[in-house]
Amino acid sequence: MAAGGALPGWAVGMSIFGTYLSSNTFLGNPGKSYGGNYNAYVFTLSLPVAAWVAAKYFVPFYRRSGEISAYHHLEKRFGLWARTYAMACYVLTQIARMGTIMFGVALGLSALTGWDVITIIVGTGVLVTLYTLLGGIEAVIWTDVVQSIVLMGGAMVIFVMLLIGIPGGPEEAFSIAAESGKLSLGSWDLNFTSSTVWVVFLFGLFINLTNFGIDQSFVQRYHTANSESAAKRSVWVGALMYIPISLLFFMIGTALYAYYETHPAILQQVSDAVAAERSVSPDTLTAADIGDKVLPHFIATQLPPGLAGLLIAAIFAAAMSSIDTSLNSSATVILKDIYQRYFDHQVSERRAMLVLRSATIGVGLIGTAVAVALIGEKSILDAWWKLQGIFAGGMLGLFILGIVSRRTGGGVAMLSVVLGVLVIGWMTFSPAIEGLPSYLRNPLNANMTIVVGTLTIFLVGVLLSRFTNNDQHPSVDSDHA
Repeated sequence: MAAGGALPGWAVGMSIFGTYLSSNTFLGNPGKSYGGNYNAYVFTLSLPVAAWVAAKYFVPFYRRSGEISAYHHLEKRFGLWARTYAMACYVLTQIARMGTIMFGVALGLSALTGWDVITIIVGTGVLVTLYTLLGGIEAVIWTDVVQSIVLMGGAMVIFVMLLIGIPGGPEEAFSIAAESGKLSLGSWDLNFTSSTVWVVFLFGLFINLTNFGIDQSFVQRYHTANSESAAKRSVWVGALMYIPISLLFFMIGTALYAYYETHPAILQQVSDAVAAERSVSPDTLTAADIGDKVLPHFIATQLPPGLAGLLIAAIFAAAMSSIDTSLNSSATVILKDIYQRYFDHQVSERRAMLVLRSATIGVGLIGTAVAVALIGEKSILDAWWKLQGIFAGGMLGLFILGIVSRRTGGGVAMLSVVLGVLVIGWMTFSPAIEGLPSYLRNPLNANMTIVVGTLTIFLVGVLLSRFTNNDQHPSVDSDHA
């Protein structure tokens, strides 16, 4: 679970980078910029803020707690229910993440190989579960290092080949993109009902604070580093590597748009394939409808076999480096926060390994099933963001309430979480309820769900604490809370 706390900070940082750089990035980011603009890249621009908070507060807090579980301190602060709630939200988030990643990689590999999507999903689930089962967190981190290198190399090859293939080269590519509004970050209006710059930045900030602050896979990595300074350095390595590479993937989408606009016959092939898959007319499809399909098509049909093989490896590496993280960290919390907390406080090493391996297999099977259920989703990135916003909002709100408000007790915190979850549920599902009056529907953009849900839990908790005399729970670490 912790690799003996002996790994170098740069390797842990590259593993954090690899976790961010999943197939959602490899296929989702180019698909977003191909079908729209660079609006989704604003998510990445929130990373430095979250990384600074993590290095200054979160890493010391967890390293000095001595607990491998990210949720152990919530029990001390609010009670057992808080630990269990956060753990459950985390496991659900990771299962959703695994599903969207396996679905994304299956789309790419299906276009490249012609294999059935379900076959690829099942094969990916089995293979990644197997090596995670055998190697633990140390295997996760070192394979992440190799996979990240392969993935970055593959991305650079794609970008160069695209620019070479466009008549007029890079200048023509970005001229076409600029004329079509592809290089914009989106609207700067203070409007929270659409995907403006502010909405995406807030969403990114809250998601990234969740990742660094209460995500078991990140907290677990802090413990694998050989010192506290190495753990802090790993946060910055992961964040600063992802910012330019994420931009590269958006630029790949821009170059893809220019390439296919200058090769209309090839564009028609993609449109026909997507139309046949969805049983619609090719004329009804927009750039957004085919965005996630264009990069796999380019790799399969426009690259020589050797380079196509490299890119197949890169896409698969992107998937593996994220799925193995979700598997290992989910198994860890199932052992520490369920089995060891509820059933066997003094679990033997042999039994602990049995629980970890069983949990790894179980989570792998469920994640694979979710990936199959996602078949038919138009945008991988949108599907992941929606699922992540539902499950992560309550976790972050409870975590912030615990470390900021000293007066909030367990009863008030529980009421705050209940209200927050109700708000998250209303924001998520009310727009899709037929017959519901417009004034009862959530008017805000879906990316605001985690923002409003988190703030609801925190503000309700703070306000109620002023009017109640809860018994104050001691902070886990008064110097850093």
